Amino acid sequence: MPVPEISTSHPESVSSRAQYHLVAPVGHPNYGDELITAGWLGYLAETAPDADVWVDTHSPGPASVLLDGIHPRAKFTDTLWRLCWEAPDEDPWRAAAWVRDAVHNPGMMPRLHHSVELLAKADVVHVVGGGYINKLWPKQIGLLAGAVAAVERSGGRAAMTGQGLQPVCEGSVPLLKALADRFEVVEVRDGASADLLGRPIGLDDAFLATGPDRYDRSEDLPEVMLCLQSDLVEVGIGAVAGAVLSMLRAWKTDPAKIGVVEGVPRVDREVFSLLERELPGARFYPFSHIWTHGLPVGPEQTWISTRFHIHMMAAAAGASGVAVSIHPDYYATKHRSLAELGSNWTLLEDLSQVPDRPTAGGYAAETLAEFKNSKRKIAEQVYAPVVRPVAEEPEPEPQPEPLVHEEPPAQRRRWARRIRN
Repeated sequence: MPVPEISTSHPESVSSRAQYHLVAPVGHPNYGDELITAGWLGYLAETAPDADVWVDTHSPGPASVLLDGIHPRAKFTDTLWRLCWEAPDEDPWRAAAWVRDAVHNPGMMPRLHHSVELLAKADVVHVVGGGYINKLWPKQIGLLAGAVAAVERSGGRAAMTGQGLQPVCEGSVPLLKALADRFEVVEVRDGASADLLGRPIGLDDAFLATGPDRYDRSEDLPEVMLCLQSDLVEVGIGAVAGAVLSMLRAWKTDPAKIGVVEGVPRVDREVFSLLERELPGARFYPFSHIWTHGLPVGPEQTWISTRFHIHMMAAAAGASGVAVSIHPDYYATKHRSLAELGSNWTLLEDLSQVPDRPTAGGYAAETLAEFKNSKRKIAEQVYAPVVRPVAEEPEPEPQPEPLVHEEPPAQRRRWARRIRN
C-alpha cells in the first residue's frame, strides 16, 4: 500500500512572524566576519525583535555560541553552504546552476529537504558583507544563486550588502552581473567591485557595528599594536615578519610596549612566533580576549595590520597605522578602500620599504557618524516590509445543476398464491 505524501509546508496561520535568512561566513572565528554578523543581529534585535532570524553559515555550532544572545530569536543553520559544498564542480557557472536547481528541487539533496523548504519561505535572504564570493572560493558564488532561487520561490527580497567581489573568477563576470540584477538591494564596498557590477561604491558592513562597546579601553594599552596573519599571504610570512621588524627597529619601539592581537585564532599567531624572541615583553591578545573584552585600541597608538577589519576598527577608534598588503589582488584592494574613505593609514605594498611612523590618527568622528547613518539607511531598505505577490484565485467554473432523482413508486408486494388441493 503506498504511503501518502506528507507536506513539509507549514500552514500560513501558524505564525505571522517575519522570517529573515542571513548568509554569513561566521563560526570559524574571524574577527571581521563575526563583527559584521553581530552588527546585523544587533540591528534586527533593535528593529525586529519578534522576527525569526536564521543565520546560514558554514559553522553553525560555534557561531551559535559566539553570537548567542544578540537577537532573541536567532537560530543557526548551514543550508546554502552545504548546497555549495555539494555542487559537483568548482566551475562557478556549474556551481551556481546546481545550487539554484537544488533550491527549486530539494529532492536533489533529500537530507536538506526541510532546510531548503524553510529557506524558501524567507521574507528576506540577505547575503551579508565580506570578501568571500570571489576567485579564492569559486563555489561560493552558489550563495548568491541560492539566495535568488529562494526568493523566486518565496516572493521575498534578496539583498547583498558590503560585498567585495575581487578577485573575480575568469569568465564569471556575466554570471555575477546576472545574479546581481535579481537582487533588490545591492551594495559593494570597493571601487573594483563597483566597476564590475556597474553600481555605486558603498561601505563595508562593519561600519554598522562601530561603537565604543567594541573596544577594550584599559589604561595601560601598548603603544604599538600588531595584527599579522599567515593565511592568504602571497609574499611569504618571512617577508611579512622582516618588514614588521624593520619598521619596529626604525621607529625605535620598546618591545615591552608592543601588543599583538589575533584576528583569527592560531593563524595570527604564526608570524608573531617568528618575531617573539626579538620582542621580549610584548603582550599577546588572543581572539578570545578581543571578542569578549573588545579590541585594545586607543587614539594615541600606532598599529601595523595585515587584517582589513582590524585596520577599520583601529582607525575608527582614532589610531594611526600602517596597512600591510600581503595579497595584491585581494588585500590591497580592501585596504585601499579604507584609505580612500579617510582612514589616514599608510598602505605598504612594497615590503622592502620602511615607512615613517604615522601620526595622522584614524577616521574623523563626524565621518564615522556619516558612515553609520548610511549603513542604517541601507539596512532600512533591506528589511523594509515585504509585500509578497498574491496569486489571483481563478473564477469558479459554472457547475451544472444536480439531477433530481425521483423515488420509484412502491411496488405491491406479491404473495405466492396458495394452492388448495
